[in-house]
Amino acid sequence: MAQPIRSRNWQGPWPKTPGRLFGTAFVRLYQLTLSGFIGNSCRHFPTCSEYTYEAIARHGLWSGGWMGLFRVVRCGPGGTHGIDPVPDVLEQDLKWWTPWRFWRVARQKGEHS
Repeated sequence: MAQPIRSRNWQGPWPKTPGRLFGTAFVRLYQLTLSGFIGNSCRHFPTCSEYTYEAIARHGLWSGGWMGLFRVVRCGPGGTHGIDPVPDVLEQDLKWWTPWRFWRVARQKGEHS
């Protein structure tokens, strides 16, 4: 019997486009190299790197990258904490030309869960 794949990153299906492959590879490289030095003290679940990996895989490099960046900013001192999953579907007003709107993605379900 084959062993199930166990990974800290999201294992769901996603389109393997060049942007998504580059973005998820970059996050994975960070996880394997710098993550241990920068700290294992993320205040959210999933961790910021796992969130960014999943956001890029599900929503593409541009949208997922912005979501991941804003998640890292929220994770700092005085920031948010708790369970903060990647949304399955993005709202209609989240367009590529309005990246600042991705800041509110976590606020939709309540940041301080």
